[in-house]
Amino acid sequence: MTILVTQSERKRTSRLGRLFVASSLIPYPNMLTKYLPFILFLLTTSLQAQQTVGLFLNDSLAYNGYTLVASNSAKSTYLIDNCGRVVNTWTSDYIPYFSAYLTPEGNLLRTARLGALGAATEMYDWDGNLIWTYNFSGDGFSQHHDIELLPNGNILVLAWESFDVQSVIEAGRNADLVNEELRPEFIVELQPIGADSARIVWEWHVFDHLVQDHDPMKSNYGKPADHPELIDFNYIGIGGFYEDWLHANHINYNPQLDQIIISVRNFNELWVIDHSTTTEEAAGHTGGKYGKGGDLLYRWGNPITYRRGTDADKIFYDQHNAHWIPEGYPGEGNIMVFNNGRGRMPVEFSSVDVIVPPVDAMGNYTLPSSDLPYLPSDLLSSYTATPPSSMLSLRISSAQRLPNGNTLICVGQTGRLFEIDEMGNVHWDYITPLRGNNPVTQGDIASGNAVFSALRYSTDFEGFVGKDLTPGAPIELDPLPSDCEITTDIHTAFAEYGITAYPNPANDQIRIMYDLNGKAIPTQLELYDYQGRFLLKKDLPTGSDETIIKCSDLPSGIYFYLLRTSTQMSEAKKFVIYH
Repeated sequence: MTILVTQSERKRTSRLGRLFVASSLIPYPNMLTKYLPFILFLLTTSLQAQQTVGLFLNDSLAYNGYTLVASNSAKSTYLIDNCGRVVNTWTSDYIPYFSAYLTPEGNLLRTARLGALGAATEMYDWDGNLIWTYNFSGDGFSQHHDIELLPNGNILVLAWESFDVQSVIEAGRNADLVNEELRPEFIVELQPIGADSARIVWEWHVFDHLVQDHDPMKSNYGKPADHPELIDFNYIGIGGFYEDWLHANHINYNPQLDQIIISVRNFNELWVIDHSTTTEEAAGHTGGKYGKGGDLLYRWGNPITYRRGTDADKIFYDQHNAHWIPEGYPGEGNIMVFNNGRGRMPVEFSSVDVIVPPVDAMGNYTLPSSDLPYLPSDLLSSYTATPPSSMLSLRISSAQRLPNGNTLICVGQTGRLFEIDEMGNVHWDYITPLRGNNPVTQGDIASGNAVFSALRYSTDFEGFVGKDLTPGAPIELDPLPSDCEITTDIHTAFAEYGITAYPNPANDQIRIMYDLNGKAIPTQLELYDYQGRFLLKKDLPTGSDETIIKCSDLPSGIYFYLLRTSTQMSEAKKFVIYH
């Protein structure tokens, strides 16, 4: 398989000139021939050593689309293609705080940091015009970290609200655990109005769903282990006694269940709540589709927070980006999390974890038996790098399941974005080429290029209809010459040909079936191993509908096959050989 990378030499002409000068010093042509491989090796090594940012890999098993890149310190948000070329740019007066998304209309919806504590939400049209902004911050409250666009056009906003010391103690907090004001989370649903206004149409507050066993005179007195649906007001996690008690960092909506996930970093947990409630029901313990009001429907990651486990049962370590895998994607309905790994022993490392929540088709969660934590008891899957410590981001970061089953990972602190398949093989690799707000020159080291999260949008995303997607130059300055190419309609070009493989898994041989529809275009079948290494090419006769691949000489493992013509390439499909 051809690996499409950008690794040509900066200021290549002058360097090649020096090479030709050096070669002219060789007195005999046969000596040039003799030393040419060595000269080319030195040149290739030099070329590879020059690249520091941008696209490092884009092979044919990468999912073709457009990736939205919003660096934490940059006022510009970029949409790049799989070759790292800029397709569109939006520029704000503010850096993000922190997330950014595309809407079905092709608008950019982003957060904006207005100061140390202030924040707003902005919407720009495709041409970069600011068409709506709303500042949701003020005395004692502010949005932060993340927002979520709902199908009806409203926006869920993650925010904190401030309570003074006296209010906290009156709510059952142990005075010995109070250092200053407390800022627990709340969520509002905003309905945008005009160019700079919004209406709050729904809200939910952590402060309405507390339990504590410190002061029996308070109405929320109870044993936290008996009430996993409530939040132990005296649990002290990563935030210690300080105001940032919970530190939620991500919000996600499931339209099929009408439920919300929030990732609560300082508890090392994800929480699920009911969105079908009214605001009044969300403040209580009954009502809504699931009959529990605003209480937690489900929680997972660290059962010591509700006293049904020990520190040894903790799975999450400062996690981010807890979200449902969307309907129609491989693994739909499962929950994916970027598990940052702060405090893991004996070595800190990050992972991308997936769990299967104990939920039925109606959205009801299996409640744990007395004194037992919520299921599942283990992860469905977990990706770690080799060695594990080579992927480490102690804050921010994200992961996204793609339609072809691959996963796009954002290692936030380093600004690295890469795509893996289910075996962990990398098919796309990119380093965000920014230093703060400014693009860096290729060959220089990027810094201040942290990325909160990254999302790839399919080429058929509805927001791209009617938009100019002509790629320009890469983000970085003085970019390297590139041989990267993108095959148009890679995932749909052969959809009409009905490619299948049988039996799968295979032992002695596998039959690849297809329908060329009588087309006379020369077509080949290509076979690759799980690492993307090319194994064979086989011409398919015109009018044929199947071919056989002998498997007896191939070791057990995962293989990929695709059809290719001079102008089209199918999506790579998978089969397994098992001897």
